[in-house]
Amino acid sequence: MNGRAWKAAAQVGALVGLMVAGAAGVAAQTMRTAGTLTIAGQPEQAQLVRINGKSYVDVESLARMTHGTLRFEGARTILTLPAASTSANVASAAANSAKVPRLTEGFLGAEIEALTQVREWHVSLVNAVNYNYPITGTWVSPMQRQAEAKLQLAVAAATSEPDQKAAQLLRAEFTNMQQMSDQLLALHDKASYISPEIFNNNTLDAKILGCEQALAAMAATKQYQDEAQCH
Repeated sequence: MNGRAWKAAAQVGALVGLMVAGAAGVAAQTMRTAGTLTIAGQPEQAQLVRINGKSYVDVESLARMTHGTLRFEGARTILTLPAASTSANVASAAANSAKVPRLTEGFLGAEIEALTQVREWHVSLVNAVNYNYPITGTWVSPMQRQAEAKLQLAVAAATSEPDQKAAQLLRAEFTNMQQMSDQLLALHDKASYISPEIFNNNTLDAKILGCEQALAAMAATKQYQDEAQCH
């Protein structure tokens, strides 16, 4: 992504309100869908909504589209964008792309849907902890089932060797997410309050975010690349 695209993404993130810190205020307004946001050169897209004549997109979708990472520090939500590629790096990547087998279109679509479902599961749990919402099996189970169903569709769509390797990483991401979900459920059974600090220096959470970013990058380049944080 070139510098102009990064700047545009950052400007969108600064203007949209991002719906995390302002969730309560936004809920009181009249919302309607307003199409989708797409960044040039990127395969992902995000749903836009219109509130009082302005367009908004959620911060997690923005992070996914820009291959950025999110972290939460108290009431602050911090979006970190990866450094823009230099011309030399772009040229090198283009030369190497011809040598690496590409992921099939059928698998890519299924992988993006599965990864989105896992990401929404993760974001829901993080928000529940940050805002002290109850984490129960009844609430978590539908998210788990939906993510698992999308995972199985992605596995079934993996027809080439690169597809199958990427599917293994996607399965590992699901397994790590399941482990975190089970841990938070167990903690909530013991205490009604879970401190948001649980995500500080959390190795499992870092693996989930790192693997998510790696899988999103594979979807953008359409090429498989092994990622240690997915294992």
